[in-house]
Amino acid sequence: MAFSVPIASVLSGASARQLGYWRRRTSSSEPLLIPFAQRSGRYLYSWADIVALRSIVYLRQEKSLPRIREAVRSLRKLEESEWEHLAQYVLVRTTETIVVKTPKGEILDLERAPGTVLEEVLMEDVLGSFEANGSRVAALPRPRPYLSVNPGVLGGYPVIAGSRVPFHVVAALADEGAAPNDIVEIYPSVDPLGVPDAQDFAHQVALAA
Repeated sequence: MAFSVPIASVLSGASARQLGYWRRRTSSSEPLLIPFAQRSGRYLYSWADIVALRSIVYLRQEKSLPRIREAVRSLRKLEESEWEHLAQYVLVRTTETIVVKTPKGEILDLERAPGTVLEEVLMEDVLGSFEANGSRVAALPRPRPYLSVNPGVLGGYPVIAGSRVPFHVVAALADEGAAPNDIVEIYPSVDPLGVPDAQDFAHQVALAA
């Protein structure tokens, strides 16, 4: 499943402008994250991209972008033989440094003493809700109480919880005047309480476009 820039923006907490900046190569560094595809001039993000973007947004609240770029550069070098995607790793901020939990379970320092194995550190979940840019980024698994984001269902595309019906399908029907009970008749797996959540999320995505 591919995610457009507006949906990637809402799910990750990064603005469309930030996503564009992080795609660029600078005079001193490689792009921070390039989406997995580009079609007809439009960038498309993967599920792994979304998870990685949330890590960056999460770190960005306390760490400067140059420090994050340097940490990712160190991680790529340390994990050169294992590297596939940034989303394999759990990046965490502490007051002194940036640390990472590798797929093997090791916890490494990426700033103060790159490559040093740490015994224990508080691992905060970037998939949960957190503050960023003066607003709250919703928890990725439940961006709304009746919306669900699960990589095992439509590749992580937001759907009405308990169903496989995409949020935008329900929002479009509601915007055209269909009542929740009418939508449930078409899609019996849809909880009628999910209709306003789908509309609200669709509105946020439209604002991010």
